[in-house]
Amino acid sequence: MEPAIRIQPGKDRQVLVCRGTGCESQKAKVIFDNLEKELEKAGLSGSVETKYTGCHGFCQQGPTIMVMPAGTFYCNVTPDDVAEIVQTDLKGGQPVERLLFLDPKTKDRVLTFRDMRYFNPQRRIVLRNCGFINPEDIEDYIAVGGYDGAKKALSMTQQQVIDNMKASGLRGRGGAGFPTGMKWEFANRSVADQKYIICNADEGDPGAFMDRAVLEGDPHSVLEGLIIGGYAIGATKSYIYVRAEYPMAYERAIIAIDQAKKKGYLGKNIFGSSHDFEIKVKLGAGAFVCGEETALIASIEGKRGMPMPRPPFPAVKGVFGKPTNINNVETLANIPVVMTKGGEWFASVGTEKSKGTKVFALAGKITYSGLVEVPMGTPLREIIEEVGGGILNKRKFKAAQTGGPSGGCIPAAHFDVPMDYENLTQLGAIMGSGGLIVTDETTCMVDMAKFFLTFTQKESCGKCVPCRLGTKKMLEILTDVTKGKATLEDLDQLVALAEDVKNGSLCGLGQTAPNPVLSTVRYFRDEYEAHILKKECPARVCVRLIKFQVNPDKCKKCGQCASACPVEAITWKKKEAALIDSEKCIKCRSCILACRYNSID
Repeated sequence: MEPAIRIQPGKDRQVLVCRGTGCESQKAKVIFDNLEKELEKAGLSGSVETKYTGCHGFCQQGPTIMVMPAGTFYCNVTPDDVAEIVQTDLKGGQPVERLLFLDPKTKDRVLTFRDMRYFNPQRRIVLRNCGFINPEDIEDYIAVGGYDGAKKALSMTQQQVIDNMKASGLRGRGGAGFPTGMKWEFANRSVADQKYIICNADEGDPGAFMDRAVLEGDPHSVLEGLIIGGYAIGATKSYIYVRAEYPMAYERAIIAIDQAKKKGYLGKNIFGSSHDFEIKVKLGAGAFVCGEETALIASIEGKRGMPMPRPPFPAVKGVFGKPTNINNVETLANIPVVMTKGGEWFASVGTEKSKGTKVFALAGKITYSGLVEVPMGTPLREIIEEVGGGILNKRKFKAAQTGGPSGGCIPAAHFDVPMDYENLTQLGAIMGSGGLIVTDETTCMVDMAKFFLTFTQKESCGKCVPCRLGTKKMLEILTDVTKGKATLEDLDQLVALAEDVKNGSLCGLGQTAPNPVLSTVRYFRDEYEAHILKKECPARVCVRLIKFQVNPDKCKKCGQCASACPVEAITWKKKEAALIDSEKCIKCRSCILACRYNSID
């Protein structure tokens, strides 16, 4: 979707400075301040509008500046570059070539975001406004059609809103993929004097930051989704449950709520209707388990975040014992579009059973990391090679971990799999919230499974025995495998224990914690057996099983490994192969990552 923008009357151009968390950490505020100063110096303040935005998704290239309406896209901008952009582009009418995006395939500089491979394959519905509006200005949101969906919903009956949502085929983007319309209908049918609708913004998966970007870059879309959902189920009160590690998302949500109240979009008789609706923000304490619905509810109530048996389901008995509906950030951001464009329009995007788009957080051994939004069913290969620019250093794709600690891996044999709920389930993976971690041949799948299991084992609330003790024992076996101490019987026990934990745990955290182990054993059993039988780590990652040496037949004598070594354990002279001192070597793998010729054995 082409982004809609609002340029102030009397201005002919607009300069957008990304001030999402990633860019903000790299002096985006200084860049923005410098921009205003340089425009004033150049006498352009009257004709050029400056605006800061949330994250547009191309995090690898931040900080960024976009000049609209042309769409000129400047990458990796520093505070010192601002004066040149103002003088050369905004005043002189010529782009600053060195700051334009360099296409990795054509090696040409790309002028606008519309022509970039990263953005071209995308279909932005959830991220439609991110990077193009000021998240702290409600007028910006209204100018691009904001709150039209809520106004339309309030002119309909509750059942009509629910029917429209069911027609859209929108499924929850938080993990399980349950149909949103059905979920609303269950809550609508519950009879009570008070109902709640909750936004789950407790995004705890390593490598995932989709919800964070939306709440930072387009918070009003989440508020509007809550208003529509609250009306549909008959709820007048709402919470946004956001993790405390997201201070900018929290602050912008608070600002958005205050602005909506002043407009009459929240509070009593919203939009001039008879419907009342209020939203509060609740800070989570960083517990991964609070992403599970019943644990989240307990946390809102002021209790320790621990899951409860179901039934009763939250739609019957949720917050403070009242019927409650919970949707995550990405799901809610879709809802205003579903209302304004219609359920049938939304259902036309995606596949037969997986409608709409999905936002993925690309990370790992990939050229360009960041957020991408593509139609459901887009092949994994297209996401990685076309959008993400391919694997770093021209290495080979090995696997992609989807769904974070609760997910599984997709091996190279299924590189062309369409990314939707059904296909991922068949492969033993899950869509999850949308984390997509890419690996190459330098990644050890045993070590990766150990990483995720270490995370879930630490995050276990300890309430049920299968999760509390089962994940602990699984981690012990995995650790032995990485040290070369395990046997094939241990591997069989690991798989059997993983199935027991999966089947016996109380909540989704425990039930999905074994997934990374089960999927890596399923597709990379040979790596496990190499660790056990040969006492070798094929990817040269598990420190206890490796020592480093330079293969003189492969060495190109470039010295990159010596430059990368942090402890000067590598000696190198021009036109000679490098040598590694095993006494000094700390096995950090810096040399392996630096060598493009795989000459480190």
